[in-house]
Amino acid sequence: MLQTLHIENYALIRETDIRFGDGFTAITGETGAGKSILLGALGLLLGQRADSAVLADKERKCVVEARFDIAGLALQPLFDEADVDYDDLLILRREILPAGKSRAFANDTPVQLPFLKALAPLIIDIHSQHQTLTLGDSRFRLSLLDTLADTAGGSPFKTYQQAYTDYSALKRELEALTTEEAQNRRDADYLQFQFTELDDARLTDGEQEELEQESQLLAHAEAVREGLSAAASLMDDDEGQAILPRLRQAKAALSHIAAYHPAAEALLARVDSSLIELDDICGELQHAADGVTYSPERQQQVDERLALLYRLEKKHGVESVGQLIEIRDSLDERLQSISSLDERIQSLMEQVDRSFAKLQAAADKLTASRRKAGDALSKNILPILHDLGMAEARFAVELTPATTYGPTGHDAVTFLFNANRGGEMRDIAKVASGGELSRLMLAIKSMLTSHQLLPTIIFDEIDTGVSGDISVAVGTIMRRMAAHMQVIAITHLPQIAAKVSQHLKVYKETVGDSTVSHIRELTPDDRITEVATMLSSDPPTAAALQTARELMGK
Repeated sequence: MLQTLHIENYALIRETDIRFGDGFTAITGETGAGKSILLGALGLLLGQRADSAVLADKERKCVVEARFDIAGLALQPLFDEADVDYDDLLILRREILPAGKSRAFANDTPVQLPFLKALAPLIIDIHSQHQTLTLGDSRFRLSLLDTLADTAGGSPFKTYQQAYTDYSALKRELEALTTEEAQNRRDADYLQFQFTELDDARLTDGEQEELEQESQLLAHAEAVREGLSAAASLMDDDEGQAILPRLRQAKAALSHIAAYHPAAEALLARVDSSLIELDDICGELQHAADGVTYSPERQQQVDERLALLYRLEKKHGVESVGQLIEIRDSLDERLQSISSLDERIQSLMEQVDRSFAKLQAAADKLTASRRKAGDALSKNILPILHDLGMAEARFAVELTPATTYGPTGHDAVTFLFNANRGGEMRDIAKVASGGELSRLMLAIKSMLTSHQLLPTIIFDEIDTGVSGDISVAVGTIMRRMAAHMQVIAITHLPQIAAKVSQHLKVYKETVGDSTVSHIRELTPDDRITEVATMLSSDPPTAAALQTARELMGK
């Protein structure tokens, strides 16, 4: 329920605070006084686009703030999803800065406009003359029937939606696999060629580095062998100029005096240790030299193998054999996947068929519930239309199969209408006048009050085109609706204003060079005067005052 509305620096409104009652409220005023401005300001809180052009003072920001009682509306999940603190008292605020940017807050938490737009239809319904055109919209008609049918919460529409979601997901998956299969058929030969080429290469991780090292050795085999042999000769040869023969002589010399000199004994041990190490090194040098041989055949084998590896790396845009192995394994997995794709597609086709059968069953139940709701709507709306001055009106809901199964079901719905006795009923959008559409929508809204958990509805001059006894009936229906929800009517009809429990008046005044709009709540006496003025003129006549009292039951 809308409790308060604060508006600051918006269009003709400098600053105002409005308190709304929980029953039936009327907002009246002269044309152009600013009644529509209130809806514009409220629309900002409901996610409508902001424009700095509405700033009365271009140097100050515009602020619109409202408080809503949302206890019992089960909105906690929506707030949790948006990470907004929940409270039964909801405070929405929208600010428009002079630079044109806007900010929105819910319970002092910054929020984005999608949150406000998602929240709006759950807390308030603003019905304008323009909305009557939705009677010609098939989606609105289907939604209306689903709302009337869903009295227990577990609606056939929700069941159908889940079945449609499941079916659509499986169908998309099947289409993707089918497309993949077609692409794979085109790519299979090329993929197989790539895999075979890599597989035949018998790739081994680290092989390239070993081959490159061997290639270097083979290319310099003679120099390496000569170097090793020369080093071995310098350490030990027959001419006695090498290291080892001289070291053996030094060992022998020390051996003769070691018994007589302690230092010589220690030095002898060290020389002996060095001799053993150098002798081992010399042997390894000679062995290494003997092991280095040059093979033209092996050189060719290594070069050809390296050329193959380099070519494959360049072809696949990689830098190592390890990466080539990864590509080979990936190709193998894809080829295996291609070979098993037919089985997956067949399995998925069977799942799609089963899902479609569930969809059809859910659609049939949804159609049955809509047909039942349509029959009830056709029957129950007629007395309301008769009260609204259409005594000869006929109304029927025609449900026919749609061409496809869509998000809203497998039904096409038409509202058939004829305002007069006799003649053929036709699509309401083609035969009903603007005034008839307004009354039809009012009748529908009145029926929805017992089916929708909506705390507030605002009628924006829905009474246009009606007068006299019909306007009294319109006011009676609105007051009846107000027993279940908060009803706010922007009206120019005194018969409606006379039936409310709260009356707000919008008026303009000139302040300096500017025109400013104000709104105030009328006292009981002021209400009589206002209704009388709406009946006659300003100031009202005595007869108008008396009629106003009668209308208000005073």
